[in-house]
Amino acid sequence: TMTIHSEEHIVDVHVRSGVYSSDTIFDYTHGYIATRLFSRNACFIMKIQKEIIPDLEEIGRLAFERETMRDVYSPNNVWARFQTGSSRLGHFKDWILYGKYIENLCTGLPLYE
Repeated sequence: TMTIHSEEHIVDVHVRSGVYSSDTIFDYTHGYIATRLFSRNACFIMKIQKEIIPDLEEIGRLAFERETMRDVYSPNNVWARFQTGSSRLGHFKDWILYGKYIENLCTGLPLYE
């Protein structure tokens, strides 16, 4: 499921698929995306790259198209590959940088950037 909070410039994406379940936050105000993978019990954070990641309005339009047409092919699919390396727990300065929505998603979990 996808929820778009236009006023806060936030998109929540919840995937419920057994071992592949995840929650993702697109925080356009702070410019970061965080994905919490439940099978890994970890958070992966990346900076929003405007040339690759659709803006808030475009995500809403693509979600609407997909919902109304179901099997829409879009060349705008974005895949990210994270390489696990060293992780760390978030600190106060991280949450100022990433914002409260990502803090709520990732507090107490190892962070991979």
